[in-house]
Amino acid sequence: MKIYTRTGDKGQTSLIYGKRVSKTDPLVDAYGTCDEANSAIGLGLSHLHQEFFDGKDELMAAFRRIQTVLFHVGAELATPEGKEVKWKLEKPEIEQLEQWIDRYDAELAPLKNFILPGGHPAAAGLHYARTVVRRAERAAILVGDHVNPDVLAYLNRLSDFLFVAARYVNTKLGRPEDVLHAE
Repeated sequence: MKIYTRTGDKGQTSLIYGKRVSKTDPLVDAYGTCDEANSAIGLGLSHLHQEFFDGKDELMAAFRRIQTVLFHVGAELATPEGKEVKWKLEKPEIEQLEQWIDRYDAELAPLKNFILPGGHPAAAGLHYARTVVRRAERAAILVGDHVNPDVLAYLNRLSDFLFVAARYVNTKLGRPEDVLHAE
């Protein structure tokens, strides 16, 4: 299989089932932003490979699941309205995120102020991924009412998880959070 096909050279791409649309179509923006979020997660996680802390393997396994589900979310968004979704997101995936949020948040100091994104490069990457997921959520909303509401809930919850995961990584690696000060 060739990497290049030349079929997109004039500004169009194919959705699942072969429907051709402009690369500026809201569906393309939505699933493309999910792909970008997935890459941002991968970049953040790449900074953890040389680090060791209790709970790292569990966290990495959670992120492997998240990256797979996020790929499926993109595929669902790339499915034209009225066509069968091959990997439909369902509530148990949202519930799993909520369980992970509760699990990791329980190990963190309560928030008393806003924090600035940063700290360890892995945590900074996860904070960045959080903002990309928020953009993916906005893009999915713009697609319209036919978007699976569980997709919107998943993206919303995923950004919450990424915030908690970034704080968790900073805590585990002994990186203090930079608190926003009113000046």
